[in-house]
Amino acid sequence: MEFQDRVIKCCDCEQDFIFTAGEQHFFHDKNFKNEPKRCKACKNKRQGHASAGPGRTETSTNCSQCGRETTVPFKPTQGRPVFCRECFLVRKGSAAVSVSA
Repeated sequence: MEFQDRVIKCCDCEQDFIFTAGEQHFFHDKNFKNEPKRCKACKNKRQGHASAGPGRTETSTNCSQCGRETTVPFKPTQGRPVFCRECFLVRKGSAAVSVSA
C-alpha cells in the first residue's frame, strides 16, 4: 500500500496540519482505525505536555525496590511498582540479558 501526505484540519485550533505518509504507514501497521484529529501542538496541550518539558509535572514517590525517595514524570498507578532511575536501569539491563540468553 502506498501512502501520500494528506492535509487535515485540527479539530481544536482549526489549523491545517500534514498527516505524513510515514505517519499513515505507522497507523496502518498498528491497525489504528481513526486518523489524527489534532495537530501535534494541540495534542501535546491536551495531554498536558509542554513541548520542551518545562511544564512537565514530576511526582515524588518511593522506589519499590530500594525504598529511596525519587521523582517520576508520571502519576504512578496504584498497585504498579515504581523504580528510581538506578533500579530501573539495573532491571532494564537484566531483562535484556535474560531475553538474549
